[in-house]
Amino acid sequence: MRALLVVNPAATTTSARTRDVLIHALASEMKLDVVTTEYRGHARDLGRQAAQSKDIEMVVALGGDGTVNEVVNGLLHEGPSPGLPGLAVVPGGSTNVFARALGLPNDPVEATGALLDALRTGSERTVGLGLAAGTPDSEDEAVPARWFTFCAGYGFDAGVVGRVEQQRERGKRSTHALYVRQVVRQFLDEPRRRHGAITLERPGEDPVADLVLSIVGNTAPWTYLGNRPLYASPQASFDTGLDLLGLSKLSTPAVTRYATQLLTSSPERGPHGKHALSLHDLTDFTLHSKVRLPFQMDGDHLGLRTSVTFTGVRRALRVIV
Repeated sequence: MRALLVVNPAATTTSARTRDVLIHALASEMKLDVVTTEYRGHARDLGRQAAQSKDIEMVVALGGDGTVNEVVNGLLHEGPSPGLPGLAVVPGGSTNVFARALGLPNDPVEATGALLDALRTGSERTVGLGLAAGTPDSEDEAVPARWFTFCAGYGFDAGVVGRVEQQRERGKRSTHALYVRQVVRQFLDEPRRRHGAITLERPGEDPVADLVLSIVGNTAPWTYLGNRPLYASPQASFDTGLDLLGLSKLSTPAVTRYATQLLTSSPERGPHGKHALSLHDLTDFTLHSKVRLPFQMDGDHLGLRTSVTFTGVRRALRVIV
């Protein structure tokens, strides 16, 4: 087997020495081409080249969720196809939601061992993914459709992601404490806590207006706080369409209630209440806003949008796991 290993040298939980050990372990079992990413979008370009190659059978992403997202978008540049290389993931970021949702160990060495075991036994699965595109209007430029592996957000949570990225650009380390601080700051600065600007539209259904927060999930858990899994949409699955959690109120009492529910969430129950909207197994829907709001996919802030259209695509990509 010939494989391409895409390495993010800035992965927060792996050292150069650890990466060398992982590379040698993988190279002992396959013909391995190793490429280190050099710029934002490089992993996407490498995934696209692998998809167009005639002899690469697998792409291994060594990095965090952002690296995985880029590789996936490269592999699926021309859409899902049975002949595409399989995807394997070795977690190297601070959270690694996609890898952990697949059942992989969060430790990169242990995950490499699990990957080698999967290759020896031929263990793999085909997962569903989300596809999202910004709709152009008088202010937005057309945004190409982009795949996401585990979540997208429009509004409040995307604002938090944007704040975290700003802090990282200033040299701050990506930690869970950093995320918590930015959640508090986003809440304090949020001008539409009581009357949201987001409207959900689905084919054949009445619109749902005035949402402040909208989290689109492709799997559960939604994310992790340290080793604690958080379930925004407990029913979300790689085997179904997309799930949506929407909140129509973020007053101080409401935030306290929903934050507590999120911290104590489980595979059986997530946030709930009269201001919470939970929808399961959606295929096509659109989120509109009266004002331009932040948008994120797989923890990557993608700027401001007035409208985003989502599609749940079943059996989109083969994953070695």
